[in-house]
Amino acid sequence: MLLLRDFGLSPTNSQARTACRVLLDRGLQADGGINYKPDSRSERCITGMVLSILSYFQLDDDRVGNIEKYLRNTQMSDGGWNCRRVATHSSMNTTISVLEGIRLRELSRRGDTRALRVAQAKAREFLLVHGLFRSHRTGAIIKSEFMRFVFPPRWHYDTLRALDHFQSVQAPRDERLCESIDLVNSRRGSDGRWSLEYAYSGKTHFNLEPLRAPSRWNTLRALRVLKWWNEGPTGHS
Repeated sequence: MLLLRDFGLSPTNSQARTACRVLLDRGLQADGGINYKPDSRSERCITGMVLSILSYFQLDDDRVGNIEKYLRNTQMSDGGWNCRRVATHSSMNTTISVLEGIRLRELSRRGDTRALRVAQAKAREFLLVHGLFRSHRTGAIIKSEFMRFVFPPRWHYDTLRALDHFQSVQAPRDERLCESIDLVNSRRGSDGRWSLEYAYSGKTHFNLEPLRAPSRWNTLRALRVLKWWNEGPTGHS
């Protein structure tokens, strides 16, 4: 469903909406979030991904509003989210999934638009404070995985995925993104394209693209990021 969303399947597709209802019926937990393990509490990363699917395919169900409220209410003080309930600092992986979900919820015109925009701004600031991939305390790279460009990303965070979100909302160009933009430029091959650098494990019906070969999806995303960066508004997000 995440791939069908990214591929641009019609939001009114009846089969996709049937699948959305299955995701909602089988995963909704008493606290308002989503999880698919029996007798479990919700998991915020999964909840963010499912909200993005339900919102993109415009599922008309009041329970989607409860999912939105759950995510807004579990936003941490630093602006992000973490799937671990005892965490004191947000997770980049969880934050990007939730951020994409609440953005699509806003675009569906069914949620609390003002609250969703405030939540997004806080989450983007969380990413900016980290320069998208560095510790805000030491400046060290948080994880080497954040530096590789992967599609499909599944639940994993990477710098290109984050930049693609910033361009999707036409955020003002922020100097804290300069290093990440340099990273994108440095990965461009002599043929003008970007390669698929890695593939995450998991169930797949077929491989979209070969590893370490020019990638249509990485190239598409990198090009639209650079177009936004070179032509977009200036100033802080």
